[in-house]
Amino acid sequence: MKTLKKQLDELKQLKFNSYNKDFLLTWEKSEQELRAVVALAELFSEMQKAGKSFRTFDTGLAISIFRDNSTRTRFSFASAANALGLGLADLDEEKSQIAHGETVRETANMISFMAEVIGIRDDMYLGEGNKYMREVSAAVQEGFEKGVLHQRPNVINLQCDIDHPTQAMADLVHLKQHFGSLENLRGKKIAMSWAYSPSYGKPLSVPQGIIGLMTRFGMNVTLAHPEGYGLIPDVVEVAKKNAAASGGRFEMVTSMEESFCGADIVYPKSWAAYSVMQRRTPLLQRGDHAGLKALEKECLANNARFKNWECAEQKMKLTRGGAALYMHCLPADISGVSCAQGEVSAGVFEKYRIATYQEASFKPFVIAAMIYLARVKSPLAALGKLIK
Repeated sequence: MKTLKKQLDELKQLKFNSYNKDFLLTWEKSEQELRAVVALAELFSEMQKAGKSFRTFDTGLAISIFRDNSTRTRFSFASAANALGLGLADLDEEKSQIAHGETVRETANMISFMAEVIGIRDDMYLGEGNKYMREVSAAVQEGFEKGVLHQRPNVINLQCDIDHPTQAMADLVHLKQHFGSLENLRGKKIAMSWAYSPSYGKPLSVPQGIIGLMTRFGMNVTLAHPEGYGLIPDVVEVAKKNAAASGGRFEMVTSMEESFCGADIVYPKSWAAYSVMQRRTPLLQRGDHAGLKALEKECLANNARFKNWECAEQKMKLTRGGAALYMHCLPADISGVSCAQGEVSAGVFEKYRIATYQEASFKPFVIAAMIYLARVKSPLAALGKLIK
């Protein structure tokens, strides 16, 4: 009870108003709103650990729309919905009228009659995922204003082409737990580094989410990638502005070793180049399988030039005291385990394997916090009753 009350007191010190607001990009939220999500996620985690319910709703739907494969995020959304008392409905587009040409605005209204939240994962198409989420948001807003919907469900970004808010926020909770507080993150160096993978086309949203969020909290963020593997320029500009505003630092280098030097945290993760994703989107939209195959062959050949971009023991020795925290959104490409050669050596991954599971474990609580703060008008009073 002391721990729960302490976390509630932490929330009470924040000035935030997330009621009836969508969560689409972390950099659209105030720092206080982000801190509230972190604090509430920790509170829910402690309640669940103690066997205490934080069920909030008597009825209502949480709707998920996954336009790409998912394990952690899919089950985290389901767990969060269930813990809050919501029923879960997954929209399978192949089994819906979308396959027959139903519009986004029509679909959004038809699935939302008694919904509290819509979680969307749409990361395949550069320039389309976040745009689609905003179309859904606008459609349910219109439905509410016109009296079609009795309430407006909120939209939560479960990963798009630009950002992965639930992952980045779970990573932030993990860092807070590891270093003791968000204040202790100031001045800490995190290396967000590209890493080799024997696959291509991995979204840009995880590295973009990291550089867009961690620069908000005074961290020294180093983005490392080979030449030609850059991120969306607009997001890089966001990271630069965030770092300048928070008193942190943002830099870009073309060497994994350089990024690891003196790092407190390393986050080696493969992604496709921005230019590749630009070329890939129209091929996907046209269903051009031959074009996609040719692009894949070209990209895999280019990736193979950088097989030395692997998080191995020697590189970890370059970090602060040789003991930096290794992070990954999972699943990692583990050399000699899930592939012949990949993002991380088997030895390094095994050393931090349980820590990466703990990192992932915060995601359902982060999602539950996002839903709660968006749907409960007076969250502090309601939380007080829950804890009592």
